[in-house]
Amino acid sequence: MARLVMKFGGTSVANIERIRNVARHVKREVEAGNQVAVVVSAMAGVTNQLVGYCTEASKLHDAREYDAVVASGEQVTSGLLAIVLQDIGIDARSWQGWQIPLETDGAHGAARIMNIDGTKLIERISGGQVAVIAGFQGIGPDGRLATLGRGGSDTSAVAIAKAIEADRCDIYTDVDGVYTTDPRIVPKARRLEKIAFEEMLEMASLGAKVLQVRSVELAMVHKVRTFVRSSFDDPDTVGVDANGNPPGTLICDEDEIVEAQVVTGIAYSKDEAQISLRRVADKPGVAAGVFGPLAEANVNVDMIVQNTSADGSTTDITFTVPNADLARTLKVLEEAKEKIGATSIESAMDVVKVSVIGIGMRSHAGVASTCFEALASKGINIRAITTSEIKISVLIDAAYAELAVRTLHSAYGLDKH
Repeated sequence: MARLVMKFGGTSVANIERIRNVARHVKREVEAGNQVAVVVSAMAGVTNQLVGYCTEASKLHDAREYDAVVASGEQVTSGLLAIVLQDIGIDARSWQGWQIPLETDGAHGAARIMNIDGTKLIERISGGQVAVIAGFQGIGPDGRLATLGRGGSDTSAVAIAKAIEADRCDIYTDVDGVYTTDPRIVPKARRLEKIAFEEMLEMASLGAKVLQVRSVELAMVHKVRTFVRSSFDDPDTVGVDANGNPPGTLICDEDEIVEAQVVTGIAYSKDEAQISLRRVADKPGVAAGVFGPLAEANVNVDMIVQNTSADGSTTDITFTVPNADLARTLKVLEEAKEKIGATSIESAMDVVKVSVIGIGMRSHAGVASTCFEALASKGINIRAITTSEIKISVLIDAAYAELAVRTLHSAYGLDKH
């Protein structure tokens, strides 16, 4: 017997037929003797519709009332799934975040989980009842409902798995695992059996849309073994391997991966904008004058490159920010232009960040040179580079994105089965 958290996203619960399919997955685990808590998202498209209602009602709406509206999507799904489970003979009850309680901070619309008391949930699921929990929501210090931001149901699921000391957290989605890269670009991309928390965190933050970044962070901190699985597999034929693992990708501690590949995967992000400050005075405090105001404006700066002129008097500073932050960034820089002494501020959105990721890079030389040589062989120019212990990211022209991903996937032998 195992204690499981099963999480189902919006596409998996998009209509009553799909909710019935989810119920069959839950029934399979219950009949196997497992204790089950289920976390659900709103039905596909519902959250966007609810957000639209708030914006239509008032562009400057109260964040607390926004939360009251948008959290209703998950409440509907949890109730419907509980009804369907009861209809097929499974004892089930729906739970809202405040009933657990799942306690958050006061940042309505983007709250962070502060504490979860799993006592009531453990009591119910130990008695054989399935707990169907509305994801994405909790209760703030003001006693009002608070939501966790986009993708928050993944975070809810991992946090609840920790709170009830679950053996596993299964994230069911519309893909059957984590791949070496996007299969739509590289048909030879392989599903990974295992991936380390650190690698998944890099993949998620660098463009892979399989899991929400905060959920991976939480899983890594609390060492919650997490499976990415497909909700569209036939619930009646899904089995487990010799180690008791279901089909999908296990996200786990590095110690569970016996022999790590040098490179695990290639990620890419089109959500990048490049900004260049030309002929900035090369003196102490200039970088702080640029990036300090951006930090205060909550702009997340990523890649940074600085080139000093031959006479050492001026420098060019180039960096990237998310596309959504470009207008705000340019406004902040224009206000600070005289102080930092830039002769011009240039920006471009036709760029893509491509990243090579793998924990095996820590102990292998030549990973960077392979990347640069492979891109050069295809005539792809690199605008900027950043590295970490397990990642190399390059900024290139958007037109070469797919070619770069395919080239690097082959260069590191990821095409081979």
